[in-house]
Amino acid sequence: MKRLLLLGGGYGNMRIMHKLLPNTLPKDYEIILVDEKPFHGLKTEYYALAAGTKSDKEVRMSFPEHERLSYVYGEVSNIDLDKQLVTVGENQVDYDILVIGLGSEDKFHNVPGAKEYSYTIQRMNNARRTLKMTAELPSGSTVGVVGAGLSGIEIASELRESRKDINIKLFDRGERILPDFPARLSKYVERWFIENNVEVIPHSNITKVDQNKLYNNEEAIKVDASIWTAGIQPVEVVRSLDIEKAKSGRIKVNQYHQIPTDEKVYIVGDCADLPFPPTAQTAELQAEQIVDVFKYTWADKELPGTMPSLKVQGMIGSLGSKEGFAYIKETTVTGRIARILKSGVLWMYKLNAK
Repeated sequence: MKRLLLLGGGYGNMRIMHKLLPNTLPKDYEIILVDEKPFHGLKTEYYALAAGTKSDKEVRMSFPEHERLSYVYGEVSNIDLDKQLVTVGENQVDYDILVIGLGSEDKFHNVPGAKEYSYTIQRMNNARRTLKMTAELPSGSTVGVVGAGLSGIEIASELRESRKDINIKLFDRGERILPDFPARLSKYVERWFIENNVEVIPHSNITKVDQNKLYNNEEAIKVDASIWTAGIQPVEVVRSLDIEKAKSGRIKVNQYHQIPTDEKVYIVGDCADLPFPPTAQTAELQAEQIVDVFKYTWADKELPGTMPSLKVQGMIGSLGSKEGFAYIKETTVTGRIARILKSGVLWMYKLNAK
């Protein structure tokens, strides 16, 4: 029996499993999924878990079940591409085809104290730790959120909804929030923060983090806790692979989402160097094309000379439970409709992933 080994139970590999099972996987193949957790975490909702507006149960789903699908739970400590072996804990798992989708972790940009003194939301365990902190903060406390990208905006707004009795400061490097999107969208988000008493600090440059202080352009600002959302990078085991990578640490891939030196190895999600933000949507689009490549290969057909471009539709974010913002097909949507859109996307994902 040949072995398709999937590393990481995130959005990309979930889509691959659902596309292949029950009828597309060749009869001489089995799938093994490796993950640290015995469930699929809804990473796009970790901000709500960290703020306490969603429960742990609401941000996870069961993995699919099939007679030719099995699981190995544990941390991947080594990937040997030459020997086609992956080390998980004390076990080694071999493969015929490998898909690396181990996701990302926080990038602290060598800022002193950032890793030691910041709370984060990139991984579920970190979001749980952040939840404990946000739930136990005394009234009147100040939380500094470093980074005003999508994650920073969502955790700051969700925290405002769950803790109306604390002060929130959102540190943004740019002149305006979400500078890559239309000014109308930025102004809407900024206005929401003003109306909901979240202080946005533009032109920020956090140079140091202490237990109860953030240093912004060398100015010491007192905070009771810091939440870091200022960048991500592939997990360390992926960054340590001796293959070509971009400056971001993400792995260079060809149009078939393979590493150029080994057609048996595919990269999906946050670990892949793509001309798009590393999002759940991008990972799922990649996964669909990877399955198409599998089908060509298994049918002994020549791969297309040019793969279609990934059709990333846009971005949707929430501002608490009632408002949101979206940029879809070059159209800006704000307010209640955008929030309904985000809830609908999540509902459809859960429905299709069952």
